[in-house]
Amino acid sequence: MFVHWGLYALPARHEWVMNYEETTVEEYSKYFQRFDPDLYDPREWARAARDAGMKYVVLTTKHHDGFCLWDSALTDYKATNTPAGRDLITPYVEALRAEGLKVGFYHSLIDWHHPDFTIDGVHPQRNATDVESLNSGRDMARYRDYLHGQVRELLSNYGTVDYLFFDFSYANSKIAEFWGGKGPDDWDSGKLLAMVRELQPGIVVNDRLGIPGDVTTPEQYQPTEPMMLDGEPVTWEACQTLNGSWGYHRDNNNYKSVDLLIRMLVDGVSNGGNLLLNVGPTGRGNIDPRALESLAGIGEWMALHSRSIYGAGPAPFTAPADARYTQRGNRLYVHVFAWPFEYLHLPGLAGKVEYAQLLNDASEVFLQEVDPGQEAFNTIPGGQPPGTLTVKLPIQRPDVAVPVLELYLKEASRD
Repeated sequence: MFVHWGLYALPARHEWVMNYEETTVEEYSKYFQRFDPDLYDPREWARAARDAGMKYVVLTTKHHDGFCLWDSALTDYKATNTPAGRDLITPYVEALRAEGLKVGFYHSLIDWHHPDFTIDGVHPQRNATDVESLNSGRDMARYRDYLHGQVRELLSNYGTVDYLFFDFSYANSKIAEFWGGKGPDDWDSGKLLAMVRELQPGIVVNDRLGIPGDVTTPEQYQPTEPMMLDGEPVTWEACQTLNGSWGYHRDNNNYKSVDLLIRMLVDGVSNGGNLLLNVGPTGRGNIDPRALESLAGIGEWMALHSRSIYGAGPAPFTAPADARYTQRGNRLYVHVFAWPFEYLHLPGLAGKVEYAQLLNDASEVFLQEVDPGQEAFNTIPGGQPPGTLTVKLPIQRPDVAVPVLELYLKEASRD
């Protein structure tokens, strides 16, 4: 689970509200003065993530607006100086560990509040008439020291941190509006990554420092096949929102349905990836009930179908239209996105499956290998292409978001 939470929960108009509305630091300070998340209970966040079947949580320790959720010694722009009056990272870490979840931190490389972060095409003051004057005296070397110092704090003061999600590099971006973009040289990414690995040797780091990381992070789209680098598959996870906004957005009701979210998860796993699904808690610190409903729906499906997801990955077989395969050992999982009338035809699997069942209730389904030369006549269907395995399904679709067939492959058919 991804969690975007900070001062931007108060305007409730997207986590980039400072950028979109070209707000100055002084104007934005009204949210700092009123940040008082009295309903913040990270134990509830952790339970919601666990019940949804998630294994780790990634929280925005600092987003692009520069506001810090912990008691950083390097700035006054932090939760301890708001009405919240306390470090909000410690209880988050403790809650995750109590629920058996891995600890993830998000940390922005960008900082629109810091006086040394130079104004560029992503900065809220990009259209100011006196940009050159505003940039006079700003020193990215000083900001770089600040960035490294804050990462050192986060990785030194909270025990084992399992995942660090940096965001983001945009040097040489083809997006014209991103003039003056910053990248590895601005962050000194090599040195920063070396420090991260020294402080947390077992940590997983994403790919947004502008240099190779451990995991590739496509955002707001689904790869249509396994992601590759120099001909080799890479570890990846798609970062997705429930409604198009990462931070709490009160008036955005464009929520994805539970069955769509599950299909996104399945589609990712079928292509060797994972899903990092975001929630944006409110300014009072609780998860929006609409988001909780989505998480609960995913959890209901995962309770019956998790073994088609955990430890599973791409299969070497070609799935039929409106279905996705995942495989774990000798078990091939057929996720049926569109329930057919009675028969599901699986190309290339004839003679390779010894038993089949619906995963939700372990009820047997029957397998057939129809003679390819069989002619259709009245109630007799015509033959399928050679090598096709036909599964006879119940007319009534299982009452689950995405039905799954579990096929037990014969020993010689696993690869």
